[in-house]
Amino acid sequence: MTRDRDTALHRFAAAALRSDDIELAPASADASFRSYWRVRTLGDRQSHIVMDAPPDKENTAPWLDVGARLRAAGLHAPRVFAVDAAQGFILMEDLGDRPYLPELEATRAEELRSEELYGAALDALALMQAQVSADRLPVFDDVFVKAELELMPTWFLERHLGRAPSCGEWDTIEAAFGAIAGAVAEQPRTFMHRDYHSRNLMILAGRREPGIIDFQGAMLGPIAYDAASLLRDCYIAWPVERVDAWAEAHRQRLVKHGLAAADARRFRRWFDLAGLQRHVKVLGIFCRLYYRDGKPGYLADLPRVLGYVLDVAARYPELADFRALLHRAVADSDIALPRQPAVVAAS
Repeated sequence: MTRDRDTALHRFAAAALRSDDIELAPASADASFRSYWRVRTLGDRQSHIVMDAPPDKENTAPWLDVGARLRAAGLHAPRVFAVDAAQGFILMEDLGDRPYLPELEATRAEELRSEELYGAALDALALMQAQVSADRLPVFDDVFVKAELELMPTWFLERHLGRAPSCGEWDTIEAAFGAIAGAVAEQPRTFMHRDYHSRNLMILAGRREPGIIDFQGAMLGPIAYDAASLLRDCYIAWPVERVDAWAEAHRQRLVKHGLAAADARRFRRWFDLAGLQRHVKVLGIFCRLYYRDGKPGYLADLPRVLGYVLDVAARYPELADFRALLHRAVADSDIALPRQPAVVAAS
């Protein structure tokens, strides 16, 4: 953050809290250009969060719009106390510093605790899908789906692995992308958070339901996508039988809400292939975050994401050639290691 930006943020927070005696400390950053700061007035135990979203790089309007939709449905998105859209600052409720991920990692062997957390997250997701309006949100359509998938060959195969696909391999890639897009298109559409996972769900003191953050990318999209994002999390993996049980429980929630009439087999295909779209895209995004944006931490998660891609592709004969192509491209390399230095460039 530049000195001028730091001064502007401090002035915004001080004016919003009506106090010149404030303390600001980093709260978190994410994969975008946004950053978050915890702010307290001196002597006050209560804290707030300030979002810093540089207006030349980020638009706060979608975050404000989607957050209001979530709160209107009874979900716990942060309350908003002050906004300076021109400067890209938002003062909001502090949901604390307990994201799902560390607690899940710490209590991995405690099945009851993970069942509690995932049960609450899936209940919140079902409510979100049943009650949150998707009117006027962008649509997760065929063009968007394929544009996201194409991040993988550009950033994972070519930039990260240094392997430009041949003409024949491009045919294989495009055929796989067509199959994935077709499975996405056949699903009922609902409100879709689009990044619903353990880093974006917060444990709230005295509450069962999670706090929900990082929702500004919400769209109207396939009904199984958010469940796959949560249960085949890019940051933590679970045994197949537990994922299958959670996914089936979510299907039953959706049936109960009247959102889907799919049987278990059909929903499993939706879940697998909507999740595959996400994970193929993420292979590209995690590499782009390193090579373009200078954020190296995501490379360590590539093996887990690739594992999801290969495991799901193995279940569908139409994806056999695509799976074989990825196996050849990766060979025995350690994909968590960069092949080239990061070069931070304009997006």
